[in-house]
Amino acid sequence: MFGWEFPPHILGGLGTASFGLTRGMSKQSDMEITFVMPKPWGDEDQSFLHLIGACNTPIVWKDVSWDYVKNRIGNVVDPQLFFDLRNHIYADFSYFKTNDLGCIEFSGRYPDNLLEEINNYSIVAGVIARTENVDIIHSHDWLTYPAGIHAKTVTGKPLIIHVHATDFDRSRGKVNPQVYSIEKDGMDHADHIITVSNLTRNTVIEKYHQDPKKVTTVHNAVEPLSPEIEAIGSKKGTKDKVITFLGRITMQKGPEYFVEAAARVLKKAQNVRFVMAGSGDMMNKMIRLAAQRNISDKFHFTGFMKGKQVYEVLKSSDVYVMPSVSEPFGISPLEAMQCGVPTIISKQSGCAEILKNTIKTDYWDIEAMADAMYSIITYPGMCEYLEEEGKKEVDTITWEEAGLKVRRIYNQVLK
Repeated sequence: MFGWEFPPHILGGLGTASFGLTRGMSKQSDMEITFVMPKPWGDEDQSFLHLIGACNTPIVWKDVSWDYVKNRIGNVVDPQLFFDLRNHIYADFSYFKTNDLGCIEFSGRYPDNLLEEINNYSIVAGVIARTENVDIIHSHDWLTYPAGIHAKTVTGKPLIIHVHATDFDRSRGKVNPQVYSIEKDGMDHADHIITVSNLTRNTVIEKYHQDPKKVTTVHNAVEPLSPEIEAIGSKKGTKDKVITFLGRITMQKGPEYFVEAAARVLKKAQNVRFVMAGSGDMMNKMIRLAAQRNISDKFHFTGFMKGKQVYEVLKSSDVYVMPSVSEPFGISPLEAMQCGVPTIISKQSGCAEILKNTIKTDYWDIEAMADAMYSIITYPGMCEYLEEEGKKEVDTITWEEAGLKVRRIYNQVLK
């Protein structure tokens, strides 16, 4: 598998989904997973898979000793694997900028030179594909499609691409032609395409001109809460109701609709506060919008949150809202429902296809969104129903089941 993020160092839902799916699939007794990512940090859970870092894969031969490699990167890679990879360098890449081990440095994030990192990742994939013996190649999201294509070319093995989002989702239709080209190239070369929702499946078929028979939806799921997370209590510190938005503050996520709906709720109720947890290029704009609506004293901007912090925020919330304009799936509402938090989601989200015990509104319908918020914080019976039934429902949505669906696709492609 080629991925870009893996917990605990994640920047969005891609890493969460990669972790959940691989762990769910690992419960199949005959499944062995090698997960490639740009930059491991050494603290990832490798109990159920084998992790390879592109940043620790040499593309230029350097005369280094076992002890040197062990001291240098032994915390993230077995020296034996490093030397096995070095034996499969397939071309002269001496003109590339590499470090003392002959490896390309990767940020492990989404830098300004992202397209360069994607290309470098695909070069490194050629070394890994020549070293590892695999039955199938599985590429997560557009960043890894070129790597998957290269690995398929080298090995002749089938390529599955996993579409977690398209540029139509990220850009509200103002598609970047370079990104679109990479996405379409991946889809054209794939033996099968997995999408995270029917919403995304339709986009792949209609906008990328793919054969419907080649595209299958496997909805995302959610990890069971650990005892540590279960033990987290509310840290609210106020008698006011708390309504939370949690996600990237970008146009895809519809943060402005949350602020506008909040302003309408505050015209009817004063015992309520709003939290916008996350970061993104629209954060300052949202701070200004809250000020323009004269509700800054009721608004809290927390910045980016991950891991335990996410659950501390959720467990201190009375309502969770995801007003996404175009959300391929959206795992965060499932996480909120796990914590017994009543949830409002946009109808333009993939998770709306499978969730029943949640309130769904159009992202642009600020009045309906505000009414839903007000109703949940005002009517205890409605609140309790969504708390209890939402948790029951989401506890049945497992990554293990998603993994079995992916396995059936593997079996079909390998026939």
